[in-house]
Amino acid sequence: MKHLFKSLAEFQQEVPVIHKATQGYGYTYADLPKIFEVINPLLKKHGLGFTQLINGTQIATCLFHVESAESIESKIDIPQGVILKGMNEFQVLGSAITYLRRYALSSMLGLVTDKDTDASGEQVKHEPKKQAIDNARFQKAIDAISKGEYTVEELTTKFSLTPAQLKTLEV
Repeated sequence: MKHLFKSLAEFQQEVPVIHKATQGYGYTYADLPKIFEVINPLLKKHGLGFTQLINGTQIATCLFHVESAESIESKIDIPQGVILKGMNEFQVLGSAITYLRRYALSSMLGLVTDKDTDASGEQVKHEPKKQAIDNARFQKAIDAISKGEYTVEELTTKFSLTPAQLKTLEV
C-alpha cells in the first residue's frame, strides 16, 4: 500500500479547499462537477483513480493507485424509504446517490468542501426535521388513529402535514 498512500498524501498536500458554489434548498455546497474539475487533474498527476459503484443498497467508493493497483474501499448504505416533498421515489434515490457520492469521495480523499465549525462556537442545535407524509400514508395514519394506535398529537409531532391534512384532523 506504500504507493497508494504516498500518492494520496502528495495529492492531499496539493488539493485546495473546494469552495461551495451551488445553491440548493437554503444552503450552498460543492457539487460533483466542481469537485471533479478540481480533483481530476491532481489525481492524474499523482497516479490515482477512483470508481464509485452501486451494489444493491450501497455505494462502494474505491481509490486505486494506477501503476501498482493498490486500492482502498469504503462503503456507505443508501437510505431506503425516504420521502421528499415534490419528488417521486426515483428522484429521491438519484438525489441520495449524488449526495452520498459527493460525501464518500470527499471523505476518501480528505477533501475540504465546507466550512469547519467544530470549534468556532457556530454550532446550533437543530430540532429533527419532520418527515413529509403523502396522502396514502396520511390516510393509513387516520385509520390508525381511529383504531387507537396513534394519537392526533403523535401524528402532528412526527410528520409535517399540509394545511388540508391539518384541517382533516380538526375536531
